[in-house]
Amino acid sequence: MFIKQVSVFIENRAGRLADLLEVLARNNVNLIALSLADTAEYGMMRMVVSDAEAAIKALKEEGMSAMLTDVICVRIDHAAGSLHKAMKDIITEVGIEYMYAFSIGKEALNVIKFSEPEKAAELIKKHNIGIWNAGDIENI
Repeated sequence: MFIKQVSVFIENRAGRLADLLEVLARNNVNLIALSLADTAEYGMMRMVVSDAEAAIKALKEEGMSAMLTDVICVRIDHAAGSLHKAMKDIITEVGIEYMYAFSIGKEALNVIKFSEPEKAAELIKKHNIGIWNAGDIENI
């Protein structure tokens, strides 16, 4: 149920994002979804990629601070109200630390870091909510 997200601390200066993207490209890592948030000096880039282990290895070899995090990728219809319908019973019981979304065709995919990942996973199973797994990511 969990997928691996790559998180990288990145300096908030011109050219640093280009460096990171070049490392991924050079190592044939496909960027599927991302979220980039900043502070005054650093940003946090969270990514779902085609090969998280290869991304981590390559980024660390270049001296970048990178780590893996378990997240859940919920799949819903790409339509108004779908996220509420799918998640209302879960988010009343489990907190969300952050989330970001992307779409493929008629599906919306929501990458979510829950405050209680195991409890969230149980609730997602209980409510028969669709998810993306590692195999789905590899087949994009």
